[in-house]
Amino acid sequence: MKISIVIPAYNEEENLPEVAARIKENLTGRYERELIFVDDGSRDDTQRVLRELHSQDPEIHYVALSRNFGHQSALRAGLDYATGDCIISLDADMQHPPQLLPELIGHWLAGYDIVYTQREDDEKLSWFKRSTSNAFYGLMNSLSSVSFEPGTADYRLIDRRVADVVRNSPDVELFLRGFIHWVGFRRKKVAYTPAARFRGKTKYTLHKMVKLALNGVTSFSVRPLHLATLAGAVVSALAFSYAFYALYILLFTDDAVPGWTSTLVSVLFIGGIQLLVLGIMGEYLGRLFVQSKQRPPYLVSETDGGLPVPPPRGSVTPDTTPRSPHSTPI
Repeated sequence: MKISIVIPAYNEEENLPEVAARIKENLTGRYERELIFVDDGSRDDTQRVLRELHSQDPEIHYVALSRNFGHQSALRAGLDYATGDCIISLDADMQHPPQLLPELIGHWLAGYDIVYTQREDDEKLSWFKRSTSNAFYGLMNSLSSVSFEPGTADYRLIDRRVADVVRNSPDVELFLRGFIHWVGFRRKKVAYTPAARFRGKTKYTLHKMVKLALNGVTSFSVRPLHLATLAGAVVSALAFSYAFYALYILLFTDDAVPGWTSTLVSVLFIGGIQLLVLGIMGEYLGRLFVQSKQRPPYLVSETDGGLPVPPPRGSVTPDTTPRSPHSTPI
C-alpha cells in the first residue's frame, strides 16, 4: 500500500525542509511513501532546495512547471504524477497541519473515498481574510450548482479511483474544489484549526481569489446566465412600461413628459444592465475559447527522474471494484 503526498509550492524555499520533515514524522505506518513537491514556476530558490531534498531522501520527488500556472494546475500536476493508492494534498506553508495525516489515512482505511478537511473559525485570522473567505463561499453557494461548506479548501485525501476520474477530466481549467464535490463517492469531513504560516507571506492575493471564484462559478453553474436573463426581462418590462406611459401622456393629456433627468437615468440604467449581461456572457465565452484550444493545463520543465511519466489524459480506466475497509494499521 502506497501513500502519495502532493505539495504545491510557489516561492516557498524557506518552508520546504520543515514541511518535508513534519510530513515524514507523521507518516510512520507500514506502507510506502512518496512526497511530490510541485514547483509552480517559483522565482526564488525553491527548485534548488527541492533538488537537494531529493538527493538526501529518495522518497522526496519534485515536478517543476515551466511557469506559474496557478495553484489548481499545480495540484493537478501532482495528482497526475502520484502513484499511490491514495493521494493527500496540502499546502507548503504549514497552515495545513501534518499531524492530521494519520486521521485522514485512518478514515480512508475505514472505507471512505474522499476525506476532506474543514477549517474551524480562528480568531487569529485577520478580518480581511475572514471576510474574503466568507464572501467566496457565499458567492459559490449562491451562484453555483455545487454546495460548498465554508472553510473547506485543498487539504484532502482522495482514493486512487477518484484521482483517476480527476485525471481523465478534459477540462483545461479544472476547478478541483468543485470537481471533487461533484464526483460524489463516499466522503468524510475532518475539522481542523489552521496553524500559523511557518515562514514567508501568503501568495494568494485578492486578485487570485477573485479569479478562483469566477472559475468556480463558470465551471459548475449557468445560474449567472439565468440571472442575466431575468435582469434583462425585468429591465425590458420597466422600459416598455415607461414607453407606454410616455405615449399615454403624449396622446391623451396636455401634460409634458418629464424630460432629461428621467431619460438620462433610463439610458444609464439600461446601459449598465446591458454591460453586466455582456460581461457575464463574455466570461462563459472566454471559458469556451480556452477549452476549445485544448492546451495542456500545465507544462513540466524538469522532474527528478524518479517518477513515471503520466499516461495520456483520458486513457485511464477508473477502478469500479467495490472497496472494503483496509486492515493495514496506521
